[in-house]
Amino acid sequence: MLGLAATGCASNELTRLGMPEPITEQAERVLALWQGSWVTAFAVGILVWGLFIWTILFHRKRSEQLPPQVRYNMPIEALYTVLPIVVISVLFFFTARDQAYLMETEEPADVHVEVVAFQWAWQFNYMDDTKENGGEVIHSEVGIPNPDGTADRSTQPTLVLPEDSVVHFDLHSPDVIHSFWIPAFGFKMDVIPGRDNAFQVNMNEGTADSYVGRCAELCGVDHTRMLFNVEVLPQDEYEAWDAEQEQQASEEADAEGLVEETTDSAEGSGAEGTGAEGSGAEATEENDE
Repeated sequence: MLGLAATGCASNELTRLGMPEPITEQAERVLALWQGSWVTAFAVGILVWGLFIWTILFHRKRSEQLPPQVRYNMPIEALYTVLPIVVISVLFFFTARDQAYLMETEEPADVHVEVVAFQWAWQFNYMDDTKENGGEVIHSEVGIPNPDGTADRSTQPTLVLPEDSVVHFDLHSPDVIHSFWIPAFGFKMDVIPGRDNAFQVNMNEGTADSYVGRCAELCGVDHTRMLFNVEVLPQDEYEAWDAEQEQQASEEADAEGLVEETTDSAEGSGAEGTGAEGSGAEATEENDE
């Protein structure tokens, strides 16, 4: 106990009870629910163990004479019937309240990201609006699965987010069920084929750092390769990064358009040439006649 208390004085890891440091308002709510559940569990444990110890100490066998035998004890029976109902009702209330808060997506978002999970990597499409409102893709980050299946962060896609902002996520899968999980969010959501899930987070200020993300659903034989990086940047750095990615995507689109135009022009010239040859053949036939 002294060692645990000393650890708690150095950081808040003890009070988080195994949860990572939250970086969103939603994660703070999840952490509070987690801590409250543990407080309830500790209280129930103390009560139960207290009854055990009290019984052992004060109701030990003192003689061969049996104590008075009773068929029931109404106060005790009422206590162990009502108390669990009260505990479960309180836990249900706070869980339902926090779940409703976590699923809210009405607040206007600063960043819209479509998360596409596929075997065996991730694709992050940065959009100008939500999928529900017909948002279009501005630029994308597509992951390439690490061939040897190891957790090499240099080969994984990176989800870049700004701190102190509202981020909206649309989740989609083209193959099997995956689960989008960033531990620092304190929250995960399934990515289900044929069903578009969505959620939002309010990024906290001062959370600029590198984090990890992964798939939390056993999605197949190479499930361990479903890893990605998360980079939270200050607002100005994110805006510079976003502008650079948008310009790069625009240049790539222009280059593809130029190639398509060149190909179409070449095909059109070939067709005209064939037509000219056909005209020449017709002229020869007329001269023969």
